[in-house]
Amino acid sequence: MARLRVESATIGYDRRIISEHLSVAIPDESFTVIVGPNACGKSTLLRSLSRLRKPSAGQVVLDGADINSYKTKEVARRVGLLPQASIAPDGITVADLVARGRYPHQGFIRQWTEDDEQAVLRAMHQTSVADLSGRPVDELSGGQRQRVWVAMALAQHTDIMLLDEPTTFLDITHQIELMELFTDLHDVGHTLVAVLHDLNQAARYGTHLIAMKDGAVVAEGTPDQVVTAELVEEVFGLRCLVVPDPVAGSPQVVPLGRERTRQRSTDNTGVESARNG
Repeated sequence: MARLRVESATIGYDRRIISEHLSVAIPDESFTVIVGPNACGKSTLLRSLSRLRKPSAGQVVLDGADINSYKTKEVARRVGLLPQASIAPDGITVADLVARGRYPHQGFIRQWTEDDEQAVLRAMHQTSVADLSGRPVDELSGGQRQRVWVAMALAQHTDIMLLDEPTTFLDITHQIELMELFTDLHDVGHTLVAVLHDLNQAARYGTHLIAMKDGAVVAEGTPDQVVTAELVEEVFGLRCLVVPDPVAGSPQVVPLGRERTRQRSTDNTGVESARNG
């Protein structure tokens, strides 16, 4: 049975119910990606998995027990979270921020140890920010900052990482670099759960997709099982073709243009014919 799962949960915020009777399991050692239109419940589900939002009914189960039965530090030793918007304290350096990932392993009398030091160094090397260790985080580019936050989550030394829209506000190059980094982490045994808006990135990098609409799971499975033209139109209201990615072989969504796009092509052909005539 999956280490992390939701059982018949009702979740929401500000007295507004987003999902009712929601049940979903995160396959162990998968790269699970949650997709769906805006306000469908993706981030609310992720926050429930991280214990930031408690279900009003049902439960989130972590390692066989209700996640809310654990102490905060115990959850943090098992599940790492990269939130959607992370703000570093003014002037803090990369090394100091990454070191904060060791907080769950600190006790009232436990001091900084060699294990802590090695965990921080390893996390910075994994995310290629070791050469930035002495620089203030607020001086870094968006892509560099996001890698530092990933390093902090890695320093927690958790097997499960939750990623809430990790590529938001990054240019395409930094998006791909970050997704490749997550793939590397998955390859060495981490279970990753990410909320993504880019369906093509979800299909290329995810091993298990969960598609949501109106607070409910409408499909889940491999990218080939979930990313179909019929499901994309049902969930997103987008008419499209689904073709194989020429590099990865994963399904890729090609939106169908509006009638005016096809008309423009016809008009241009007519102009060229007139010129040639």
